[in-house]
Amino acid sequence: MKRLFMQEVATRDGFQNEKTFIETEDKISLIDALSQCGYAKIEVTSFTSPKAIPALRDAEAVMAGIRRQPGVEYTVLVPNVRGAERALGCAINEANLVMSVSESHNRSNLRMTREQSFAQLREVIGVIGHGPVAINVSLSTVFGCPMQGDVPDDEVLGWVDRFAELGARGVTLCDTTGMAYPSQVQTLSQKVRERFPELQLTLHFHNTRGMALANTLGALQAGVDRFDASLGGLGGCPYAPGASGNVCMEDVAHMLELMGYDTGLDLNQILAASARLAGLIGHETPSQILKAGRRLDLHPVPEHVHTLSKQVSLTDLEKAQ
Repeated sequence: MKRLFMQEVATRDGFQNEKTFIETEDKISLIDALSQCGYAKIEVTSFTSPKAIPALRDAEAVMAGIRRQPGVEYTVLVPNVRGAERALGCAINEANLVMSVSESHNRSNLRMTREQSFAQLREVIGVIGHGPVAINVSLSTVFGCPMQGDVPDDEVLGWVDRFAELGARGVTLCDTTGMAYPSQVQTLSQKVRERFPELQLTLHFHNTRGMALANTLGALQAGVDRFDASLGGLGGCPYAPGASGNVCMEDVAHMLELMGYDTGLDLNQILAASARLAGLIGHETPSQILKAGRRLDLHPVPEHVHTLSKQVSLTDLEKAQ
């Protein structure tokens, strides 16, 4: 049974997209619950400017309030040197840096050229140094850009190489707008693993076009063993309004469990945590397993099946189909 490492991103990637501000104590309580679920890593928050992302303006308070679980890494998004300085004061395990491999998307999303982003992130890596805090770089739009279209694999590999040379421990390949498809995922993942075997490789899928679970299978075929996912499927992208967000953690965990993979996760505890989300964010989530139950969550047999006291009409059969 192959060991996989599952990484929760809802409390950063998901919460930053919510219109309702989730109170600090509620964030802390949810993260504490997630810490008991068997995750390898939890992306807790973002040290971006509170003006830019007011939903995560309580980053320091959240990091100070959570109870750390041994064996779980607590990572945060760090956009610049100021963010790095704030994060380093909060005993983080990892700093997650972000830029797009698509020039047009990077300019649109970060208001910088790719070279400007790289220069800024190089400064961040310099501030963090080679101490106990690990560096992960999340590369957005590697499987396609909503403005540019396809991004050549060589461009993606080139950016991975530049960050590997700076000492990054890991790289995340992000399907930012849900444009990936399974054979593409398998091919690019294989190229990255073969060229950079020392890097901790993570795949990050969005379910914009309903392909996130299929893309997970493509990554598994390439030997990938680390995956981001979001409790309840929270998250989204401004270039796909109304679409689902990140791949739903409980849906992907359920699939992997059925296939015999060891995820280290307690799916019952994850479902209990996911059930809390609607009350926090004010709307339902895309989670299918939360709605339908696990595959073998069976229903009681109706009494008429035992007694044959109820005759089923043709109309009832048609409705059942």
